[in-house]
Amino acid sequence: MRKKILLLSGGLVLSLALGGCSASPPRDDGLIHVVASTNVYGDIARQIGGDRVTVTSIISDPSQDPHSYEADAQVQLSLSKADVVIQNGGGYDSFVDSLLKGANNPKVVLLNASTISGYDQKPASGEFNEHLWYDFPTVKKVVSKLVSTFTTEEPSRAGTFAANASRFTEALGQLQATEAALRSSSAGEGVAITEPVPLYMLDAVGLVNKTPGKFSEAIEAGTDVSPVILRQTLALFSDRAVKLLAYNDQTSSPETKRVLAAAQKAGVAVVPVRETLPAGKDYLEWMTDTLASITAALK
Repeated sequence: MRKKILLLSGGLVLSLALGGCSASPPRDDGLIHVVASTNVYGDIARQIGGDRVTVTSIISDPSQDPHSYEADAQVQLSLSKADVVIQNGGGYDSFVDSLLKGANNPKVVLLNASTISGYDQKPASGEFNEHLWYDFPTVKKVVSKLVSTFTTEEPSRAGTFAANASRFTEALGQLQATEAALRSSSAGEGVAITEPVPLYMLDAVGLVNKTPGKFSEAIEAGTDVSPVILRQTLALFSDRAVKLLAYNDQTSSPETKRVLAAAQKAGVAVVPVRETLPAGKDYLEWMTDTLASITAALK
């Protein structure tokens, strides 16, 4: 598996787009200071913590490709000031572990979504899909951990955190109901992907990934796709073997552009998927929009 987010040794680049607060927040303002590896987890923490937390999202630029992100010294400074750190884990943002070792912050609470998920991160067949924010059962578990962690940090606000979590998980339940409805009407339909980013959601909807494994693996790893595999992938559209293409619009290559063009030429619906929040959307709005796009494509 390719290491998704890179660590820049030496920390020479000192500019960082931060979400929610400065890189080195004061520790005497009475708030819980949270650092999240991406604004996906940062937004979830914000919705659960409300006005009792201040959140720094290391990757927050909606145009930033997490695959090419380079962490720097300012990230480590931010981590050194954190009460709670949230990472995806599973190899996706392992720079957090590396920087925390040098952050001199022994009291920080580290929440790792991959560990919280309970999934086997070394499955006997295939690779672990680390894109867990598309898996609503895991997100519910992360929310539960946030509630217990924030309550430990600030026991007097336990009711606030629980109420915020209740509203959030109720909305997640509605999203899961949408997935179940789609499964009842469209289970077994074929789909294509450029990367395994949305597979948890596609699986929950009952759709079948028809993409040759070597294609999406090569795209995710940033390696060349063989001509044979590329032809097999392109044939999915000309043969009308799939109802939609889930396209990671934060990364592109000559091969993914050809796949996108083939889908458009064949009239196959394209559903954009992402690894960070779209501009102006929170997590729940983003997931609602994604499911709406899948619903429209399947019709």
